[in-house]
Amino acid sequence: MPPFRQAAMDITAKYCHKEMEEYGSCVASNPSTWQQTCHELKMKVAQCTSSHPVIQKIREDCSKEFVEFERCLRENQDKPASCSPHVARFLGCAETVDLSGVGLDQSQILSRNVVTPTQTLLTTQ
Repeated sequence: MPPFRQAAMDITAKYCHKEMEEYGSCVASNPSTWQQTCHELKMKVAQCTSSHPVIQKIREDCSKEFVEFERCLRENQDKPASCSPHVARFLGCAETVDLSGVGLDQSQILSRNVVTPTQTLLTTQ
């Protein structure tokens, strides 16, 4: 799995844990019908990641870097690894975003260094 996709999964799991747990359980419990059976739960995960205040703040503050990354992916569809420098710039920007006052409780702010909230953008755009 490309590092940016893994990072996207990590941040989704961090900020949308409940939704990911429910979706994962549904998929595991319905191996032959999960695509239909779990569709609503998949949409809940997407809704959580797209509406989370941290994600919205990063989209706002790092939109230039993200647009450049998206453009690179479009132009290099056959070799997405060539966009690694773009990912690094985007992640660097996201790490500098001031999350104070974004609606997080203190434990979420303190645990921010465990997984960065940036890569969800990659899965929700």
